[in-house]
Amino acid sequence: MKRPYFFVFTFIISLSCGAVSYCQTKPSETEIKQHLSGYRSQIDSLDAALIKILGERERVVKKVGIYKAENHVPALQKDRFQQVLEKAVAAGAKEGLSQVCIEEIMNAIHKESLRIEQEDIEKKQ
Repeated sequence: MKRPYFFVFTFIISLSCGAVSYCQTKPSETEIKQHLSGYRSQIDSLDAALIKILGERERVVKKVGIYKAENHVPALQKDRFQQVLEKAVAAGAKEGLSQVCIEEIMNAIHKESLRIEQEDIEKKQ
């Protein structure tokens, strides 16, 4: 006898829970935009900080390029880039970023760094 009551009770509870979720209203488009605007503002600030840091990095790269040009050192140093990449992948993993993501970012940064260094080497020739 207890089993049918349990089934009926479970059925009623599941209907009630389902009704509650259907009664919740979806936020309006304006509410969604307002809610997201704070996050988007944070993202915009972080993007600006990333660009600033990349600019600082490339100014140091320019100094490296000048030094390499003056001392006849080739722009590409594979061993050094491998070290940089490995450190970046490890740091990215600690932040929850995939290896593929970090490798793509670092390869793009490295490509730009090589371009800057190569410009300085060509100017010295």
